Amino acid sequence: MRRIFRFLALFLLTGIAFGLYLSRPAALPEGFAAGYSPDAKAGALVFAAAGCASCHVAPGAEKDGAPVLAGGQAFASDFGTFYAPNISPDPDAGIGGWSRAEFARAVTLGVSPDGQHYYPAFPYSSYKNMTPRDVADLYAFMQTLPASAAQSLPHDVGFPFNIRRGLGLWKLAFVPRGFVTAADTPELERGRYLAEGLAHCADCHTTRNALGGLDQSRWMAGAPNPSGKGTIPNITPGALDWSEADLVEYFTSGFTPEFDTVGGTMAEVVENLSQLPATDRAAIAAYVKALPAVLQSENLLEDQSVSN
Repeated sequence: MRRIFRFLALFLLTGIAFGLYLSRPAALPEGFAAGYSPDAKAGALVFAAAGCASCHVAPGAEKDGAPVLAGGQAFASDFGTFYAPNISPDPDAGIGGWSRAEFARAVTLGVSPDGQHYYPAFPYSSYKNMTPRDVADLYAFMQTLPASAAQSLPHDVGFPFNIRRGLGLWKLAFVPRGFVTAADTPELERGRYLAEGLAHCADCHTTRNALGGLDQSRWMAGAPNPSGKGTIPNITPGALDWSEADLVEYFTSGFTPEFDTVGGTMAEVVENLSQLPATDRAAIAAYVKALPAVLQSENLLEDQSVSN
């Protein structure tokens, strides 16, 4: 009997050690963005495409002038409520004390400077596709923004989701290793990079499983709205019949082919996309039209609109 207990204890300890090994925070590739001189002006476009201000500007804050990324917006989920942190250049309350490598590790790998996993409310599962050049440019631009001394709010997440080490296993299970869709032209490659990377469209437009992983079998086919109000629409050709020109106009002005106007959180997405070069908006439109068609889910409301 004593031998059996020793065996079970050894088996348990081995399992724990293996789990800790698998869940360890990833390291940034050596030489990330080495030898590149960042361009803050180019970083402003990366900032717009990534929608950083949409989440990190404080609720009710004035949006005139340079954005103050003080954080504080709440994002409810099945796992708790997450609060956008202060990512302004303040050296104490924000990220002003971070090195470029620490910033890159956070953005592309979801790991904090002190080696803790970030929750995937931060869309690093999409930002992982960012090029080193874009990460470096984004870092340079964000250093030019106003600093805020506002303290970040703690997330309201209960057990067991408050054990951040477990997020390492979540990343292994649910973060795609690369891009999800195929692209056979330079325009589609650019559109995929923007949609699946910087703009992180799937984080809203793709439904999730019980553990919060994106269901790649229903890629961009709509999802319940985390706020509980309605649904995020299916934007694959299985539900959306807009032309590429319709999509480009929507991304530019917010007007739909039915002469409706964009609303809700999508209004901020359009505001961001409208700042990009026209070729980028056309590339995203081409990507949307090339998506594999997925029929409307029976679990989602039938009355959906891209303007929701």
